[in-house]
Amino acid sequence: MKVFISQPMNNKTDKEILDQRRIITEYIKSKYSEAEIIDSYVQTEETNPVFFLGLSMQFLSQADLCIFADGWEKARGCRIEHQVCEEYNIPTEMIKE
Repeated sequence: MKVFISQPMNNKTDKEILDQRRIITEYIKSKYSEAEIIDSYVQTEETNPVFFLGLSMQFLSQADLCIFADGWEKARGCRIEHQVCEEYNIPTEMIKE
C-alpha cells in the first residue's frame, strides 16, 4: 500500500516539516505495517505554489491512501489534494499529532 502525506507547509521551516513527517510516518508504519510512504517532500529553489501543487498531484496519483495532517483544512494545497481524493476515490484518513 502506497501512502501520500498531505501536510500544511506554508510558513514552516524544513525542520518543522520533516519533524512532522517523521511523526506521521511512525503513525502510518504502526497502523499499516505494509505501508510504503511516498517521498513527496521536495527541496528546491522553486517558489511557485502551482509548481508544487503539480508535483503533489503526480505523487498523489500513485497513492492507495492519503493521510491528512492536523490543520490540513486551512491550507489551500491540502484542501485541493483532499478534493482530488474525493473526486478520484482515493481513501483518506485525518490524524492529529
